[in-house]
Amino acid sequence: MAYRLGVDVGGTFTDILLVNEESGETYRAKTSSTPEDQSIGVLRGIEQACQKAGISLSEVSDVLHGTTVATNAILEGKGARVGLVTTQGFRQVLQIARSFVPGGLAGWIIWPKPDTLAALEDTVEVKERISSHGEVLTVLDEDDVRKQLQKLKRQGIEALSVSLINSYANAAHEERIAEIAAKELPGVIISLSSAVLPELREYERTITTVANAYVQPQVDLYMRHLESQLSDAGVNGKLFILKSDGGLISARTAADNPVSVMMSGPAGGVIGAAWVAEQAGFKDFLTFDMGGTSTDVALVQDLTPRIGRETTVGDVTVRATSVDVRTVGAGGGSIAHVPALTQALRVGPQSAGASPGPAAYGKGGTEPSVTDANVVLGYLPTELAGGEIALDKEAARAAVQTIGDSTGLGSAEAAAAGIIDIVNENMFGALRLVSVQQGFDPRDFALVAFGGAGPLHANALGKLTGAWPVIIPPSPGVLCAYGDATTSLRDESARTLVRGFNSLTDDSLLAVFTELATSARASLIAEGITEADHTVVYSADVRYHGQGFEIPINVDIAAFDGKGGGLDALRGAFDTEHERLFSFLLSNNEHELVTVRATVSGPRPGVASVTLAQGGVDASSALRSTTSIWVEGKSVEAKVYDRDLLLAGNVVEGPAIVTEMDSTTLILPDHAATVHESGSLLIRPVGHN
Repeated sequence: MAYRLGVDVGGTFTDILLVNEESGETYRAKTSSTPEDQSIGVLRGIEQACQKAGISLSEVSDVLHGTTVATNAILEGKGARVGLVTTQGFRQVLQIARSFVPGGLAGWIIWPKPDTLAALEDTVEVKERISSHGEVLTVLDEDDVRKQLQKLKRQGIEALSVSLINSYANAAHEERIAEIAAKELPGVIISLSSAVLPELREYERTITTVANAYVQPQVDLYMRHLESQLSDAGVNGKLFILKSDGGLISARTAADNPVSVMMSGPAGGVIGAAWVAEQAGFKDFLTFDMGGTSTDVALVQDLTPRIGRETTVGDVTVRATSVDVRTVGAGGGSIAHVPALTQALRVGPQSAGASPGPAAYGKGGTEPSVTDANVVLGYLPTELAGGEIALDKEAARAAVQTIGDSTGLGSAEAAAAGIIDIVNENMFGALRLVSVQQGFDPRDFALVAFGGAGPLHANALGKLTGAWPVIIPPSPGVLCAYGDATTSLRDESARTLVRGFNSLTDDSLLAVFTELATSARASLIAEGITEADHTVVYSADVRYHGQGFEIPINVDIAAFDGKGGGLDALRGAFDTEHERLFSFLLSNNEHELVTVRATVSGPRPGVASVTLAQGGVDASSALRSTTSIWVEGKSVEAKVYDRDLLLAGNVVEGPAIVTEMDSTTLILPDHAATVHESGSLLIRPVGHN
């Protein structure tokens, strides 16, 4: 039998999902993350999952890993010391950046500008110049290059980034600098902008290249270490890493281009959500992934996640293709606090994390968290992660009571309810960013909720958004790992053109797309995936002439059939998207093509879906007990169900709690959950169609 193993490392938990590709049967493991060395938690979880399946580690064919190593390196400021080589006259490209100050009027007065990833003292200029058309205007001065590299060597840089003006049009000078640097700076990892991001705009290209260099040594070390640990443990399968756009690449490719995996973890959840939503019969939905540290949300149309061209991690925004995920600092470990200045209750973004964790974990944490509030309200059982974590109710109550005392709310229950209301509003705001503010009505979508803490808050988020049904997948706590295990290899090739439509023809543009597709196919062919199994998707960044921004548009390649309708179809698609986003068109302005892309994907793995046995409406066979929970200012009795015993067609009426190994689902009064044959719970208001 063939087994695929999905691995997702979060800030609090490491999730493992082992999938039998033939039967679709899954085996789950959830362990505490080990920030000091993530591979420890990964290997512990893999061993647990294989033990449950009764197989040896050698029977695992592939390990598909969503990782936060690159993300954490930036968030924690623990990347490499980066040297930057620029064209003469552009040394302060990172310091000038783009004009943006967060906050309201006069926000710049109190906004501390974040440090650049490559310090000015570690930035050097070299004598060279290439035009925007790729012509060499000033020949590269190689003696000057050696002199500047020696200066960086004395500075003690640990990684080198090279970003020359217009190198996207001609990479010759950057490639020659890399050859010289290999001799002058032996052992130093080198990132070239012409390889990392061969696109227009020097600042975006430079910050992306520098970010790549900043995290590359750490990511490279982690990949090598994990591959070695897996091999020593007996895992013979290949290690693949989930990209920010939801595709897979080899561990070696990820180590060479780590900027492409900065949103690796959140992307896995969106891919997994698409899988379970398709099984349940829904194509349009919002995703809501609430973990221990943060919550990630996204919008999916026709089972296709919206893709963005920028990735933001902390204060750093890089140009890298990624699933359009928005993150808010609201998770199960988010800490509630009352600032002395305002005396108003706040929740997050600070988190108790995995160590010491919420007060209820009994590991020394004393600050009140969202998890503690859920314990006080009676929503959480006494054990989490299949018994690995026992909850201390008294410690949770003592922690939450400090909020009641500070705010005058009084009882621990009232304080806990306030904490939950605030964190729900925070997550509702994030969902509005991907729906309402993008021109979509959330009531036209379902809501897929997952993550260890997501199902506890899902019903409340459904009420706030009006998105029904709320879908709770099987194994919601490890859905990101499921996404890792059910996606495919993918690669992308891009080129900047900057041409008006009037200067293009269908044939000339089709030739460019064909060339890009050939380039993108190479890595998949190297992994043994034949061209017949490739799926190619084309896109283009388009704008009106005179605009300073572009909109990514999917290209209907079938329209480029030699009849002259390709560019017209692209023009019409851009106008439609522009009007949806901004409610106007610039009909008198020429359309302009900026960047074109070809994305090649391999076949999705043939993982069989599981179908539950049919049962009647009555879910009493899964009823285990009753408990008292606090809802809408009063204590009510709720029924507690074992999800593993629910059958297709069962209806669970609220108030109720549904427990399973890796998560807990809360069903509010006047709502009911129907068990779909795929295993998902579909929560709707009573009487809602």
